[in-house]
Amino acid sequence: MSEFSGKIAIVTGSSSGIGEAIARRLANLGASVVVNSATSVAAGERITTELGSNALYVQADISNKVEGEKLIARTIERFGKLDILINNAGWTTLVPHHNLEALTDDIFSRTFDVNVKGTWMLTKAAMPFLKRSEDGNVVNITSIAGVRPVGSSIAYSMTKAALNHMTLLLAKSCGPVRVNAVAPGLVETPWTKDWQAQHDRVKEMAPLRRSATPDDCVEATLGLLRTRYATGQILVVDGGLTLLI
Repeated sequence: MSEFSGKIAIVTGSSSGIGEAIARRLANLGASVVVNSATSVAAGERITTELGSNALYVQADISNKVEGEKLIARTIERFGKLDILINNAGWTTLVPHHNLEALTDDIFSRTFDVNVKGTWMLTKAAMPFLKRSEDGNVVNITSIAGVRPVGSSIAYSMTKAALNHMTLLLAKSCGPVRVNAVAPGLVETPWTKDWQAQHDRVKEMAPLRRSATPDDCVEATLGLLRTRYATGQILVVDGGLTLLI
């Protein structure tokens, strides 16, 4: 049997990038995986087809409570249980930190609605089912922007700090479900493909001389899932960048 055989995992925002990489690895290790996206339906359906008969695609915008609850309900309807929730879905846009006027109310609200409110509502809806698992797990994909004054916008950084603290609070309050977080630095994904200046800066500064890859985030996520006496941990995966900033 494969390592995660019999486990049911939801990976939000898994039609590309970090989420796709996590979904694919969990499926390769035997888990049944629910692939999710808010808008990239064709990509989500293609990935689900490639993962095989033990995968399910559910379109849902987690910032919408009803859609998030639908995601949980569809999972339970298909698989009967839930063991792992990977909160990867997020939203951002580049806004220079010094330009407060450019950080509009709409951008601020959208960033919080997806990254914080959506993650909170989905985790809350999932928790009763995770508590029935013999090893229920939540892994939040956050960012070093939550631990240092950096990031694509001030709003984004604030949301990731909130998610890191949410991780600690849920770990304290929701045992025996384990709640941990992976906090990457800049990651090479389709979202950041046009951020060459930022990637070049990381390559210059980080001790490991490169940006992260989705596989780096996958390995960190798996490490937390495998470490059965770890909860409330924020695993920074940044090539040492936060040692210098």
